[in-house]
Amino acid sequence: MACRRGCCFGAMNDDNARCLMLAVLIMLYLLCGAAVFSALEQPKERQAKERWAQRFENFTHKHNLTRTDLETFLRLYEEANVAGIRVDTLRPRWDFTGAFYFVGTVVSTIGFGMTTPATVSGKVFLIFYGLIGCASTILFFNLFLERIITVLAFVLKSCHELQHQRQGVVPHDGRREASLPGSRDRDGDILAGWKPSVYYVMLILCVAAVVISCCASAMYSAAEGWGYLDSLYFCFVAFSTIGFGDMVSSQRVSYDRNQTAYRLGNFLFILMGVCCIYSLFNVISIVIKQTLNWLLRKLGILCCRGCCRCCSAGIGKRLRPRRNAVMPSSTGHGHPRARRTVSIETDAVNESETDGGRRMSGEMISMRDLLATNKVNLALMQKQLSEAATNGISRPSVSNQNRPNGFSGGVGALGIMNNRLAETSVDR
Repeated sequence: MACRRGCCFGAMNDDNARCLMLAVLIMLYLLCGAAVFSALEQPKERQAKERWAQRFENFTHKHNLTRTDLETFLRLYEEANVAGIRVDTLRPRWDFTGAFYFVGTVVSTIGFGMTTPATVSGKVFLIFYGLIGCASTILFFNLFLERIITVLAFVLKSCHELQHQRQGVVPHDGRREASLPGSRDRDGDILAGWKPSVYYVMLILCVAAVVISCCASAMYSAAEGWGYLDSLYFCFVAFSTIGFGDMVSSQRVSYDRNQTAYRLGNFLFILMGVCCIYSLFNVISIVIKQTLNWLLRKLGILCCRGCCRCCSAGIGKRLRPRRNAVMPSSTGHGHPRARRTVSIETDAVNESETDGGRRMSGEMISMRDLLATNKVNLALMQKQLSEAATNGISRPSVSNQNRPNGFSGGVGALGIMNNRLAETSVDR
């Protein structure tokens, strides 16, 4: 019962503990961000309000207008502004090119907000159009992530093999190990299980994102007349699909230079930037998950499952793995005949015990133990047959909660990167 002291969250498994900790950290992150932005932006907002109030009063006195008339006129302009009408002449919003730009911001989830449907039929169509379009685009992003991770893993592994071949290991007789018989087989065994680190992949994606953003910012500064820092700000807002809408590219009627080339470059930069930033965000999420695992280990939460095995059966039932997960049986060390059979998740832990907790050497196996063993074997066989039918190969069944790195199989982007990087691999 002494292990109960380290199990503060004994009724919670590892994934739920990570989710709860991440939710708490995100809430703290939001509070800190709100405090920082409030301190930075609130004085500017107050100055803008005071300046606008002064200009409003001066305009009404100069043109002999009542405050009500001027406010009514400004509300009419706000309605026109929602429809895409500005003081400066802009490109049409709902011609084919403008509509194509709009649907691109919809399916990419950027949503700048400078163009919105005003009719009821347009709003209803947007709901169904965005449902299929956003899902398809997320699938495309995941497929892009899968291929970029595969390419980066192949390139990094090739570089690692080349470096290993160049350096080698020099023995005492001065000859390289590669020249010794059987050394190539040993090198192949060493390099066979090597996987690139997530930190190298993150660094490469960071460099790619910076290069794309810098090149795009140079183009936007020249074409739109923005400052370079404002262009970098727009690139991050657009590539990360935040899409505030305060700055939107390619909205003028005409440009001094080649307009077609600029709009094509704008499309390509946004496409490459969104794909690169999406991949970078998912790789950073692996690092965040590693940090959560480290914090949980420091708090002693991850050891609850191992500690509760020595506790009573009532405590052990609260910390069960996922449903339909087959757990391997473990042999007790206290006595050569003491045995513990772990069945499918839906069943409890079955203890092979007699009155004294031990079984005599000549005693026959009980029907309870036989049924439990057959159920485990049948479940293992069904799982292996299912994997063989799906993937064409038979792999041993490993429970996700037995992985030493704390990474489950996952779905989506986490499932794509699982076991492809060193920090998500079970055989590193």
